[in-house]
Amino acid sequence: KADKEIEDLKIKVVDLRGVKKPALKKVRMSADSMLQALLGSKHKVTMDLRANLKQVKKEVKEEPTEAVGDWRKNIEDKADRKKMFETS
Repeated sequence: KADKEIEDLKIKVVDLRGVKKPALKKVRMSADSMLQALLGSKHKVTMDLRANLKQVKKEVKEEPTEAVGDWRKNIEDKADRKKMFETS
């Protein structure tokens, strides 16, 4: 009689705990294969997302390159600006 009660209590404990779910693995799947898995093989749906995009022409802007001059002149010009801020 005691063994039967112990077995019943063990079964109740297992039922209360529930079944432990295994950790799911991440699977890489394309959109087409995902739709095929969801809808089944009867439906032929292709998801070509790139086909719906419009073509854009990329314009190359040419910036006028400044003539490489004497770098000392640029430093002297900037020194004048520095003096302007120091005096005020």
